[in-house]
Amino acid sequence: MNDESPDLQTASAPSEARAQPDAGSEPATVKKKRSKVSAKAATAAIEGRIGHKFADPELLATAFTHVSALKSSRKRGDSYQRLEFLGDHVLGLVVSDMLYRAFPNANEGELSKRLADLVRKESCADVAKSLGLIDDIKLGAVGAGAGARLRKSVLGDICEAVIGAIFLDGGYTAAAQFVERNWVERMRKPRRPLRDPKTVLQEWAQGKGLPTPVYREVERTGPHHDPQFRVAVDLPGLEPAEGLGGSKRAAEKVAASVMIEREGVEGVGGGNDDG
Repeated sequence: MNDESPDLQTASAPSEARAQPDAGSEPATVKKKRSKVSAKAATAAIEGRIGHKFADPELLATAFTHVSALKSSRKRGDSYQRLEFLGDHVLGLVVSDMLYRAFPNANEGELSKRLADLVRKESCADVAKSLGLIDDIKLGAVGAGAGARLRKSVLGDICEAVIGAIFLDGGYTAAAQFVERNWVERMRKPRRPLRDPKTVLQEWAQGKGLPTPVYREVERTGPHHDPQFRVAVDLPGLEPAEGLGGSKRAAEKVAASVMIEREGVEGVGGGNDDG
């Protein structure tokens, strides 16, 4: 890592040595000092939220630097991409160890499904959001709207890059502590079902001597290119349950999940996101 990496949250600007301050303005040296103090304060604030004080702050700065923020002469390796690669594998190892210890009776198939859910980009993005990291991402010259969308799309990458930076700065123990703090509750209460809810509902119905659940489209709204479906699932003797989705299949899965939760059905375990 060279010393040319920009300070976190500060954009490239013309050299202050060339700038000619207006009469009555602060001297360039004062402005530079103020900028450094501000950058240090911003870094300290991020470290507080992350829970790790960096011996090498450049690692943290790099973890938040998108490739679009690099000068043309800089290498892509000066962005967060290499740290993301490292952090992705560190995260997988730490979460695998957590799962192995937390679920001693689970077979490798169940552990693999839980692992896939916990380390997916959406889960990493959720962690980044919970830590308030979205506004710390350093982007290049992009429009305000595009910048907002880009920050959201790279949140998961940033989270993995932070893990990689912590690993390099403080070793495996520091990285594992960060992951455990932010993933243990997610591990105990998986946000995604480990099995397709339609399959779970059908197996539960069969166990009760009921016929196969019947799904029916209740309503379709929205434009043709972006429809919204309302689907109901019916089982004899039970109130119908409804779900909304961007496709019939997605709405069916939501409806099945609603009925599963309402009836207290257990055993929902690794589904997928097929629409």
